[in-house]
Amino acid sequence: MRCSSISPASKPNCRLWLICVLSIWALNADAKIVLTVPHEVSLSPNTHTQQLSMSWLGGDAATFDVIILRTEFNETVFYDTVSATVNPMSGRHQWNWTSVEPLECTSLSIKIRSRDGQTTSEWSNTEILQGKDVPSEINFQMYPQDRIVPVGTNTTFCCIVEEGTEFAGMNYSSTVMKVKRLSRRTYASTVVNQKASGRTGTNVVCSSKYKQSLTGAVVFVGYPPQPTDFVCETYDLVSAVCRWKEGRNTYLHGKRVTRYSVNKRDCPKEGSNKCSFSQWDGNWTLVAVNPLGHSSLTDSAEISHRVCPVAPVDLGAVVHAWDATVMWKWTYKYSLPLVCQVELTNSGYNTKLIFTGVGLQSVVLSNLLPYEDYDLQVRCGAQKNFWKWGNWSDVFTFRTKSSAPDAPDVWMWMNRDNTGLVVWKPLTRLQSHGLIKRYKVTLCDPKEEQTCIKSLPPGTCSVPVNLTQLASFRSDNKVVATVTAENDAGVSQPAIIRLHLTDVEPPTLSRAVYTDNSFPLVWQHQANVTCSYVVEWHDATCSHDCHVEWIKVAAGSTNITVESDNFQPGVRYNFSLYSCPYDSPQKKQCWQGYMQELTPSRPVPLSVTQEGSSVVLTWGEIPLVDRRGFLLGYNVYSNNGFKLTLLANLSDPGARKFKVQGLSASSYKFTVKAYTSAGEDTGSTVSIMLERNIYQLILEMLLSLGGISIFLIIVTIICYKKRKWVKKAFYPDIPEPKLPGDWSRTQGPLNVKPSHHSLVHIVERPDQDSKEALVVIPEQDEDDDGYGIGDEPVDTDEPHSLRYYNHVVDERPIRPRFPDSSASSSSSMDSAHTDVTYTGIQTSGTSLVFQLDPQGSSEGHHPQVDQGVHCGAGGDYQPQMHPMASNIDTSLASPDPFLESQASNCGGYKPQNSWHLDSPTEACERSSLAPSLGSPTSVASTQFLLPDGEECGEEKRQLSSASTWFTNLLSSTKP
Repeated sequence: MRCSSISPASKPNCRLWLICVLSIWALNADAKIVLTVPHEVSLSPNTHTQQLSMSWLGGDAATFDVIILRTEFNETVFYDTVSATVNPMSGRHQWNWTSVEPLECTSLSIKIRSRDGQTTSEWSNTEILQGKDVPSEINFQMYPQDRIVPVGTNTTFCCIVEEGTEFAGMNYSSTVMKVKRLSRRTYASTVVNQKASGRTGTNVVCSSKYKQSLTGAVVFVGYPPQPTDFVCETYDLVSAVCRWKEGRNTYLHGKRVTRYSVNKRDCPKEGSNKCSFSQWDGNWTLVAVNPLGHSSLTDSAEISHRVCPVAPVDLGAVVHAWDATVMWKWTYKYSLPLVCQVELTNSGYNTKLIFTGVGLQSVVLSNLLPYEDYDLQVRCGAQKNFWKWGNWSDVFTFRTKSSAPDAPDVWMWMNRDNTGLVVWKPLTRLQSHGLIKRYKVTLCDPKEEQTCIKSLPPGTCSVPVNLTQLASFRSDNKVVATVTAENDAGVSQPAIIRLHLTDVEPPTLSRAVYTDNSFPLVWQHQANVTCSYVVEWHDATCSHDCHVEWIKVAAGSTNITVESDNFQPGVRYNFSLYSCPYDSPQKKQCWQGYMQELTPSRPVPLSVTQEGSSVVLTWGEIPLVDRRGFLLGYNVYSNNGFKLTLLANLSDPGARKFKVQGLSASSYKFTVKAYTSAGEDTGSTVSIMLERNIYQLILEMLLSLGGISIFLIIVTIICYKKRKWVKKAFYPDIPEPKLPGDWSRTQGPLNVKPSHHSLVHIVERPDQDSKEALVVIPEQDEDDDGYGIGDEPVDTDEPHSLRYYNHVVDERPIRPRFPDSSASSSSSMDSAHTDVTYTGIQTSGTSLVFQLDPQGSSEGHHPQVDQGVHCGAGGDYQPQMHPMASNIDTSLASPDPFLESQASNCGGYKPQNSWHLDSPTEACERSSLAPSLGSPTSVASTQFLLPDGEECGEEKRQLSSASTWFTNLLSSTKP
């Protein structure tokens, strides 16, 4: 039924039918794509190349999935889709896989399936490639063994430990390797970018822990062969010899060495690098092979273009003084033109000469030196189509014959006394032309009758002369010296020098500086000098018959560079320039210089002298031989034994003295050092003990005494002229005491009626101290005007009332008692009393009251006083008491040392000789017992009875001795 016959109403049914037909067709198509499973899988391993070849049947697909697993750990080693090739004969598919690890390391499981796009077949049966780690293989193993690999490759090594042992580690040479575990017993490690191995290869070692077992492998790392410069040549125009160079080192030796062959003919083993052929071929191919690869080179040429003559043999020579003829023979007969090279060696210098000729067999060598040894070698090559030089012949040695020597180089060295030396330079080996037998020196003209000829041995190079004596032979005062040398071949030409007496002073010396291993000398050109010059030099320390060197300078020159192997550091050299040296020598200029300046080798001779308070250092010159440089000056140091202190730098090399001034008497050391541009010498040290000048000391004392005397005289004169002022200022007149009442009555008991303001009560207190005490007591009576004393203020313009107590005298010093005011009652005083009046000196202060101990004891406290202490003499009243004797009992010491000293200084009432208000002791007098009270006076004396400030007695005694002369001086002024 066709769709075209279907009515329009039935179109949907037609579409449905079409869809059904297409679906059925698609299902049939899918059903047809059914991939077969690969079977009969075969494994073929190559352990050397680590390549596994797999083949199988079945599977019509173009690609296959291959999976390779490590059997024991089931780890995937390879999984990928590959294309396999089909063997048309057997119909088997084949694919090759190269393993990173050696195939022996562990067992591998392989499965294959067919793939067509996304459609795959089932996996084939698993095929297992057994490794060496299976239980049946119990030995300690390592792979790969004896592997040869190129430099820079990566190699994986595996170690299979023994059953029952534990893996310890792997080492590549001396490097510890990082490992990974492949199976229960297998461990592997990869070495990256391997370096070239040694001659015996590189060791890879595996070890176990407990049994300490070892196993290992050796790997050889090198390069494939790479020969170079392969050529073939002929020696005899018939045969051929091919040569080459090995190129870079392959680092493979022994059975792994490179093998060579030329035109498929094996060549000798390594080391010869050549192959010989009896006939010339014209084309050659070199093949080099070793385990890492092979290389080939080719060469081709015509025989006439590769001619290399062999070395000449049987060399000989016919020798003369200045030339020689050299001959040789050939092993092969060469009829072609040859070019030959002759190499001459003389005293280390090589000279190469070229000669040509057909079949050349001899050459003539000219311009040789007499009596010289020569070494000779010859080699030749083809002149036409030159290829290369042949080999050198054996060395041939010969000596030329002798010839007459050259004329010596002669010079004249003059001393200051017109004596000197005729000197000449010894002839060198090249100048002597043979062995020198003797020198002959002629000092006179050979044409004259009188001749002076001296024959000297060959080692002599000078002869002494006396110009004064020789000049007498000639009228012109000129002497001609002639020197000749003689050997077996004859006599040299004479060397002549003219000598003459001269009185010309040497020119001024200039400084020569050593630079660039020489002394450059420069002088001005002189128009009148047309001849040559000679520059001579010698050691400046030499003054007679010196060793002289000289050099000739061409005419018109103005500079020269002087070089010599004999120059030594620290030696001064004199250089002299002579014009017309061989006619009439004249010295034109002189220089001095050092090759290298050094510090002086000897210090200056130093001495020291004293000049008053100064020290003069003097020193002498350093000998020229010890200066070793140009002296620049001297340094003067003060030397304390540990440190040098620079005192002066004397930049004048001619300085010989230095004066050190302003020194005091002591011991001194001084050091003087000379210095050059190289530095200071070791220095010379002197010591001196500086003493004061006795005359200067006496003069200073006299001047001092004179100055003091003049000062005293001036002071005395001034004081004498001003004596009235001095007397008034320092020794005023003491006023006479004014005595009231009538003192003309007869002597009797002292009964002085005191005034109502001045009462001195004499109280006897046998229960107290045995000394008399004069104390101040408060007044209790009223005066005539009826004023009470009591507690009211006392008129300080009236005299104080004192009571005098008479007690038994004790020889000990009085210890004053100070009763307080409450204990001074009438019951403590005796009825007898004596009144003492004061003179006209009045107090301007208040009355002074002493507080006495009621019990008369001094224990427990000290008196509260700041005044002097009254001293009693004991017994009756004694107006003038001398100080106590020194035998006073001191056992009763006062607890207050101040009071005790005051008491001991007072021996009773003493008259006061003076009253100086303006004297220097005024301050001390004001600190006495009662400065405002004055001094009481006795009725029988006009002197003051109380001591005035006994604590200042010592000072007054010191002043009295110093002022005695003032008293004597001013005594005439008393009225």
